Formats: sequence, structure tokens, C-alpha cells
Amino acid sequence: MTDIPGYALLGRIQTPDDLRKLPVGELPGLAVEMRRYLIETLGRIGGHFAANLGTVELSLALHHCFETPRDRIVWDVGHQAYPHKILTGRRAQLETIRRLGGLAPFCLRAESEYDSFGVGHSSTSISAAAGMAAGARVKGEPRRVVAVIGDGGMTAGMAFEALNHAGHLGLDMLVIYNDNDMSISENVGALRDHSARLMQKLGLNTPHAARAPQAEHNEAHLDHPGAMFETFGFRYSGPIDGHDLPVLMAEFDRLKDSKGPQLLHVVTTKGKGFEPAEADPIKYHGITQFDPVTGAFPAKKGGGAPSYTQVFGDWLCRAAEHDPLIVGITPAMREGSGLVEFSKRFPDRYFDVGIAEQHAVTLAAGLACEGLKPVCAIYSTFLQRGYDQLIHDVAIQNLPVVFAIDRGGLVGADGATHHGAFDLSYLRCIPNMVVMAPSDENECRRMLATGVSLNQPSAVRYPRGNGNGLAAELDPKPLPVGRGRIVREAHGRRRPRVAILAFGAMVQPAIEAAEILDAVVADMRFVKPLDAELILDLANENDLLVTIEDNARLGGAGSGVNEVLVAQHHTVPVLNLGLPDQFVEHGTREELLAQVGLDTAGILRAIQKRLRSRDLDVSARTTNRGA
Repeated sequence: MTDIPGYALLGRIQTPDDLRKLPVGELPGLAVEMRRYLIETLGRIGGHFAANLGTVELSLALHHCFETPRDRIVWDVGHQAYPHKILTGRRAQLETIRRLGGLAPFCLRAESEYDSFGVGHSSTSISAAAGMAAGARVKGEPRRVVAVIGDGGMTAGMAFEALNHAGHLGLDMLVIYNDNDMSISENVGALRDHSARLMQKLGLNTPHAARAPQAEHNEAHLDHPGAMFETFGFRYSGPIDGHDLPVLMAEFDRLKDSKGPQLLHVVTTKGKGFEPAEADPIKYHGITQFDPVTGAFPAKKGGGAPSYTQVFGDWLCRAAEHDPLIVGITPAMREGSGLVEFSKRFPDRYFDVGIAEQHAVTLAAGLACEGLKPVCAIYSTFLQRGYDQLIHDVAIQNLPVVFAIDRGGLVGADGATHHGAFDLSYLRCIPNMVVMAPSDENECRRMLATGVSLNQPSAVRYPRGNGNGLAAELDPKPLPVGRGRIVREAHGRRRPRVAILAFGAMVQPAIEAAEILDAVVADMRFVKPLDAELILDLANENDLLVTIEDNARLGGAGSGVNEVLVAQHHTVPVLNLGLPDQFVEHGTREELLAQVGLDTAGILRAIQKRLRSRDLDVSARTTNRGA
């Protein structure tokens, strides 16, 4: 008996054990129900969509053929793991995914024993699976280990490092190369071109074949498509149709007890089974609510402020019109980073390197060596992956690379793996770096103009979401480096006197709190170099300094302010507000800011609590002295 009307088969599946009891002949029908369930559910709530439609059969076959959770399945990134969650006891909770207190957006070890490894960033699955396979060997435990990685994830150097090592060790593991010719955008690179020509040569009717580039040299090696993987010590099988359940299961049954490293190449379609998503998998990668019948999205309300991503993209196009030396770089995030228009208008000055953040940073360094002005557009959370290159290849050589860092601070529903919580801390400690955080969209334009005017590395760090709706400043001028500004003066002489030093997106809630407190507010603008003169002036004029940032409190901008005061032996009390020393989970950005006390109410509450403390009871001390 089913517990979900209209889903006779899916209602019987609570765990993979239930799935393995289902007759094989009923699995295609189950796949149909799972795909419909995904379409209907995500149509109501939004979420990662097209990638999950492409892995329905793959998820079914894996959990049917392998003894999970004893056997380990490691999903790369997690964009495609919703079917896996449905099959592993979380179907009823899918409505809560990416919401505050609900299912995690990606695989999470604390959420389920079936989530063998926590993911969120790409290209980690082969390394993790290799570690598990090596662990099973050391412990003498008979366990199968499977890594599922897409062709986008395979563009990262980490994936090849893992292939190289696992092959050398001869580990008993299976890598499933899920080839759908897509990252979030179309996949790029020589490996993708090789795969496209292979599909064309084999006569497979896939998007790969349609986009196959013309061969410019001898392609005889295509007769042995797995040669590259076999060079790494993997036995190659495929390519096979990743939506053909009988074929998939036959291959898994054949390979699951094979010794040594195995790689199975499966070809899937992103958005499979939902025509609008198949036709436009980029648009349907991550979606809001939509009509599950037509695929139509609700009409957007007009007149809203542009997002910071749009502000950046527009600025870059305008700047490139006037300066032929400006080039744009993205690690596979053309849409997310606002580079679509730039890629069309300046194709010779646009570089999509694939999921290869380390390469993106050092490529920018090489371009800078040749006198160009590289602007590397990258999410805060992904720049973490290129940190050594940022230090070693850019900063040590003092090269003029501009890092346009999107998604600074809390990003919302993608959760802990995607929050830009650490960038101010990890950037401000690097010599030669100039680090800026805009409080509105015109400040963002001015800071980007500042970055390209400098002969040293710089970073402009801005949040996810919209600006304040200001009229666009079309010819932004560079700012004086290391100078902040007062954006609110105190109107009375209330004691204790408070000055709030706010960074980036925290300026607006700081002003709102200051209206109630009658406090001074400084938009600090620069995290490095800090405006030491402004800090000391405010310290001399006030009884309490409050620093506010949507970055980890430890080592962040507030810590920099403390260092300035300590260096001058200044003893003014300081309250540092920022993200707590813990990983913040998923929810809307507004919910999370409230949760960590960085909305207006939380800021006001923290300051008032500090004002009630004995060391700041200035009025009482003054009264006692007068008596």
C-alpha cells in the first residue's frame, strides 16, 4: 500500500533495502514516478533541478546493485543527489530542502548514514572514495566504494591527482564518469571536446555530438576512448546510456566485485524527462518555483534594484569598452558571476577555465605579467580553493589582478559549504593586497574602478542579492585607498557615546540601529589598508567602538581595528560583531543574519547589552564624580 497518492511504487520505498526487494521489471516505472515527484516537488519549492533529473536511473541502479550503506557511494558536488536522498529515507522531507532547519542542500554525513561523504564543492569525490578504499584495505574489510563525478567536475586538477594516486595504489574502487556535457554552463576544455568528438564518432544522439568541434589533427586515438584513463591505471568501460536501467545494472553487477580501479563512462542528459529543462539546462540548473506542467516561472516584478552580480557585469563591460587591456576570467561560473554579456561582447578577452580555481588565479597572474588587467570573477567560497596561488603567484609578485568576489558573507540556502564567511580574514593577512567591501552598488563600481587603477593585487568583496536601488554611476572614479567615510553623525550628546565601524553590507543595518542609539556610523570601505586615522579619531571621541562585518569574527576586519588600537595603546572599549566561530547552516540570508545577530534588531540588542555593562556606565561615573 502506498503512503503517497499517485505514487504506487515510490510509496513503497523507504530505504534501499525496500528498493532491492522490488522486482527488476518495476524499476523503469519507479524511475518515471521519481522523476515526476522531483518535478512536482521542486516546482513548488525550487532548488537544484536539471542535474537531479539526469541521475534518476543512476541512483536507482546504484542503490539496487550495491549494498548501501555498507558499500560507499560518494556523490560529487551534490547538485545531483536529490534522487539519492529520496531513496534513502528522506523523501517526505524533500519539501524542506535548503530551508532553515530542513534537509541540507547537498550530502551531509550528519544527516544520513547513506551520505558517505559531505560535499558541496566539486571534484572531491574520487579523492574521498580513494581514501575509503584505502581504509577498507588497511582494515581488511570487504567493502565496495563508488565515486560519481560529472564531466564538469573532471575538469579540476584535483580529480586527476586522485586518478593518478588511486591508479598507482591499485585500489578496489569504481569511478562513474557521468558525462552530460554540462557544468552549470556548458562544459569547456579539451577533455570536453574529446568526449564530444567521441559521441559523434560513435553516432550517439546527444548534445555532445551536436556541439562537437571540428578535429584539426589525427583523431585515431578515438578508437580507444579510455586510453587516457587507462594511462592512470583505471580499466575503462563505456560509454553507455545512463538512462537505460537494464544496461546500467548489468554493468554495475559486472564491475562491482572487480579488482583494481575501474571507470565506467555513462552518458546522461541534464534535465532528462522535462522538456524545458532538457532544452535549457542552464536556466533550469537551480530554480525558484515554476509551473511543473509548462516549466514557466512566475513573472518578475519590475523596478527592483539590480543585484551586485549585475552591477559587476555591467561595470566590466563598460570598463572593457574604454580599456582594451581589461580581460575577464571565471572558473565555470559565467552566469553566476555576471559574465554572460561580457563573454558575448568580448569573446577574445573572456576566459572560462572550467572548474579549476587554482588555474584561474595563476592564469590571471600570467596575463598580468604581460601587461593586461585581469579581473577574476569568483565566488568567495571558491576562491578558498585557489588560496596558495593567490599568495604565491599573485601577491608575492605584487601583480595587478583584481578579484571580483561575489557571494561574500552569508549566501542563504546553499549553506555552510557556500557561505563566504572567511574571505576578509584570509585576505587581509596577505601582504600587498588591497581589500574593499562596498556598502551599495555605486560604492561597488567605485571600488572596481579603484582595483583596475592599482598596480598591485586587489579584491572587491560584495554580497549575494540586490543593491539599494541607487541611480547607476556610469563613470565611477577610483577611491583614495585606505580612506573611510562617516555616513551618519550623532545628533545629540547622549552618553555613552557610540561609534559603529561597519564594513560592506553591514553599513545599512548599522545605520538603522544607530538611528535608535543616536550613534555615529562609519562606512570603513577598506578592510586593508584600514583607515587608522578615522579609527583613532572615533576612539578619541566616543565611549564605545562597535565593529560589524558579515565575516568570521576571528581574524576579520574587527580584529584589524583592534590591532590599530592596540598599536596606539588606546584603551577605548570595543565590541566586535561578526559571524560566530561555528559553521552556519542553510536558510534564507535574512533568516541567517537574524540567527547570528547581524540584522538590525540583533545589532541593537548586542550594543544595548554592552552599554548596560559596568565598564560603560559612563553617566553613572560622571554623576558620582560630580557629587
